Amino acid sequence: MITSAQMRAARALLGIDQKALAEMAGVSVPTIQRMEASAGNVRGVVDTLMKVIEAFDRAGIELIAEGAPSRGSGRGVRLKEPVETKKTS
Repeated sequence: MITSAQMRAARALLGIDQKALAEMAGVSVPTIQRMEASAGNVRGVVDTLMKVIEAFDRAGIELIAEGAPSRGSGRGVRLKEPVETKKTS
């Protein structure tokens, strides 16, 4: 669904802090803090996760799943495997 790194990156793109995201999503700041402290995929109550994802969507953030193409047409960034860690055949 969403990773903690995606959450932090999305906030950075928007230039907002955890408090602003919490307000946008209608959740508490400690909830955002717990989500962003997760390792890998964020776990939690589905309703809460959806609130955060929908808040990002309303703000213009497209969350891209692993290996999925981007649906949007705006500018953005995508995390890829660094060249120096790729295995050679």
